[in-house]
This record gives sequence, C-alpha cells and structure tokens, in this order.
Amino acid sequence: MRVAASWSGGKDCSLACYRAISDGFEISYLLNFISNEGRCMSHGLSSELIAAQSQAIGIPLVQWRTTWESYEREFKAAFRSMKEMGVEGIVFGDIHEIPKHEGWVGRVCGELNLVPIKPLWSHDPRQILSDLMDEGFQATVIMVKADVLGEEWLGRKVNKIFVSDLLKLGKVDPCGELGEYHTYVTDGPLFKRRIKIHEAEKMLKDGYWYLDVTGYEVVIKREAGGKRGKSLTLSKPTTTLI
Repeated sequence: MRVAASWSGGKDCSLACYRAISDGFEISYLLNFISNEGRCMSHGLSSELIAAQSQAIGIPLVQWRTTWESYEREFKAAFRSMKEMGVEGIVFGDIHEIPKHEGWVGRVCGELNLVPIKPLWSHDPRQILSDLMDEGFQATVIMVKADVLGEEWLGRKVNKIFVSDLLKLGKVDPCGELGEYHTYVTDGPLFKRRIKIHEAEKMLKDGYWYLDVTGYEVVIKREAGGKRGKSLTLSKPTTTLI
C-alpha cells in the first residue's frame, strides 16, 4: 500500500515511519505543515530543516501552508491531493488520545476514505523512548514548555541520561505528548545521511523556549571501521511547496 507520513521531523513520526516501512508499507511522501512564515507548525523550526531531513532520508517532501485556525481544512485538502498521487493511507506518530482532540485522526481519515496507520498507538511511552534509542535514532530537544522544562533542556540529546532526568520530574509525559517538549531527528535507520547542527540560538516566546537552528549540514554517515563521513554540498532543498 502506498502511504504518506504526517511529518513534523520529531522522534515519534520518525519511529512510526520506520516501523511502517518495516511492516511493508511504501512511504511515498512526507507531508509537513508550515506557517505562512515558513516555520514548522509543530515546533517552529525552519521549513528548510525539514527539507534537509527529506534529503537525508531520501523520501520526497510536500510542505503545505496552513494556520491553526484552518488546520483541519488544509489537512483534508493536502491529503485529497495525496490521494490523487496514489496515496491510500496516512502514517501517524500518535501514541494516545490528546485532550480536546479525541478521535480526530479516525474521524478525519474516515471522511477522506484513507487508512490511518498508527504504529506507536497505545504503546508505553517509556518503551517507545527505549526502542528509539535501541534502533539508533538521534534526536535533539528543540522546543520546551517554559513552565514545565527550563531553558537548559534545549539542545539535549534523547539518551538514557535524558530519559532518567525526565522521569525524575514525575510531571512530564515521557514522550512529551502534551507538548512538554519537541525534538528534531538528525540520524537513524531511516537516514541514508545524517544532519549535523553547528549553530543555534535560544529564544523565549509565548511561554515556550525554542532552539532556532541557524547552521547545519548534511553529511555522509561514518563508513565501516569508523571512518569519518564526508560533507555534502547541497543545493536548496527540493520540496513541493503548496
């Protein structure tokens, strides 16, 4: 079955996409929703960083402009276009129901006559983090709720120390399902190349801390024997922008 992945660039959608491929689904497109300012709706990263992931993974990216007020309408419009390109289902990284959004995925997919594919659904969030690390995904924290996690959490890698520190707080969903934190994946089994972040600035806006990445590159992965990968000179990321 040809499907598209609802893509934010974070850990959950990355793991879900990987598992869907492992289950035999053909991921034809990554669909990412961005603001009129060219920022990812989920966490405010530049749309070019999401396009860099598409290049590193090797799956075409479609970026669709929307606002929070028009999100459902634009979501449906985007996937109607996907259906015209042969897409029959949508891969989501959802783990459990979010307050005020109960049943949203099932309802919208039903209206679009598309199959919802949720490889992480109802799984233990702590196990998901463990699986993410075991599979070799590399994720960096790029957004946190200021009243839940402080500025010092920005830029941290999702590793065993991170998970231990997070669980000690006792007030955060381990996977950040209530928006406590968001991540950006730079490497993993999906990736043919990896992304290196060189420069970033911390910003506080509307009760959230953001890591605004201003310098990055896509490089070839290390070869067998531990040799360093080579840097790649990239043209402007190739995407379909709608």
